[in-house]
Amino acid sequence: MSLPNPTPSARAVVTGASSGIGEALAMDLASRGHSLILVARRGEVMESLAETLRAEHGVEVEVRACDLSDRDARAALVTEITGREISVLCNNAGIATFGPVADLDAAYERAQVELNAVAVHDLTLAVLPGMLKRKSGAILMVGSAAGNMPIPHNATYAATKAFVNTFSESLRGELKGSGVSVTLLAPGPVRTEEPDPADASIVDRLVPDFLWISSEYTAKVSLDGLAENKMRVVPGIISKAMSVAGQYSPRAVVAPIVGTFYKKLGS
Repeated sequence: MSLPNPTPSARAVVTGASSGIGEALAMDLASRGHSLILVARRGEVMESLAETLRAEHGVEVEVRACDLSDRDARAALVTEITGREISVLCNNAGIATFGPVADLDAAYERAQVELNAVAVHDLTLAVLPGMLKRKSGAILMVGSAAGNMPIPHNATYAATKAFVNTFSESLRGELKGSGVSVTLLAPGPVRTEEPDPADASIVDRLVPDFLWISSEYTAKVSLDGLAENKMRVVPGIISKAMSVAGQYSPRAVVAPIVGTFYKKLGS
């Protein structure tokens, strides 16, 4: 098994842990006996989750309220985890935007690159030397099916997830036989809660219910895949279709089709 056994001194780091896939990953890891460091901007939300996990699973849970898109704020976390015994790293935090990139807020697009790509790189490099020294560790990279192809009207997000996808599988090749495993999660639409029909987003309206997957299911298959040392976990019909389309279909054909759908999201 490639998921390290939990120990009193080791910690599993989960970014974006205040909601969605990150919250579900934290809950699943705690149920497997792993003590945690939860990272996200909303400290008060994570404190509530931490109390629940401590009570239900008897694990240690530390909370780090941090905006990972901010280099200065991120630097303190990088320094801390460099010196800690980190057994598992779940690089989950991310944001997305929709619409023509020239019309979007440039500062927010830059923050998206910092969070989705640069922070992933920084945190991975922080924990990797310790994992290699111990010959034990597991890294889950949350990429996306969107990273498999060019997507007009989702350009920054698709590009950052392309980085995560490629970085994950490249790093996996470097670490073969080291005792450190890397698994890429490339999901499609993930639903964290049932939407109120009155407040449903355009994504909820455009994507049929049967195509959504839950964050709990996504977390479970991701950690099972990490434990089984799988290269890539692709849950959901849409993610599988986008993976196939990205690998085998001409980009000149795929990009306009996918871009039309994402243009509706931007509107």
